[in-house]
Amino acid sequence: MCDTSITKVSSSTAPVGEMGQKYLACGKSLSMRMWDNEKATNEPKPLSTRDYETCGFVISGKAELHFENDQKVLLSPGDSWIVPKGAKHTYKILENFTAVEATHPPAEVKNRDAPK
Repeated sequence: MCDTSITKVSSSTAPVGEMGQKYLACGKSLSMRMWDNEKATNEPKPLSTRDYETCGFVISGKAELHFENDQKVLLSPGDSWIVPKGAKHTYKILENFTAVEATHPPAEVKNRDAPK
């Protein structure tokens, strides 16, 4: 028998995580979150490593995604990206930034999304 449960989450009332992310729909092996109008900064966010894979899509604004190996990716509206599980990375927000990310496994489960 297959799972027929449905989850709907409105971004206007979604729970907000410690880093400002809005937690959207979450299934057993995949979840979504939104970074809504993240403010531009002069400095990158702290370098982090996560126990999940991230796939993102830029809605508005610009950011740079930096990896520990000095690889840098410019993210603009319409771009998508992947951060592999365990990759050391950081973001620098260049213009107020809104993006949606899917994480596998779900970032908010088992404290995987806690700032490190």
